Amino acid sequence: MTDPIKVTKAYLDILNQVFEIEKKLSVLQEPNSIQRNVNKLKEIMEQGLGIQGSDDTTGFVYHNPIGEDYNITRTDCEASIAGESTDNLQITEVIKPIIRLHSGGAGFIVQKAVVVVKAKNNQ
Repeated sequence: MTDPIKVTKAYLDILNQVFEIEKKLSVLQEPNSIQRNVNKLKEIMEQGLGIQGSDDTTGFVYHNPIGEDYNITRTDCEASIAGESTDNLQITEVIKPIIRLHSGGAGFIVQKAVVVVKAKNNQ
């Protein structure tokens, strides 16, 4: 039997790599053909993964919180603050996305985003 923690880590590694590819695609001139492949990978990860003991709706999704507001009560991100101000913060860089596992209608965070935040007036 495969250790579920290792399986989850492997899925997280895959999703983090897909996220990195998608970030790099955003700066290319004509990313359309590659973006289709990235979208297909994301779709595969969102659909049933055949994880032992789960139903067919178990899957992973990631969220890129770039541009979103940030405050210290936010529990889905680990942030480094760029600059001196800690008021009116916005996420300016995402190193790792938020990854959630959805199963049977419920979902929970399996990876917090790693982000850089900056005061909106300092950008």
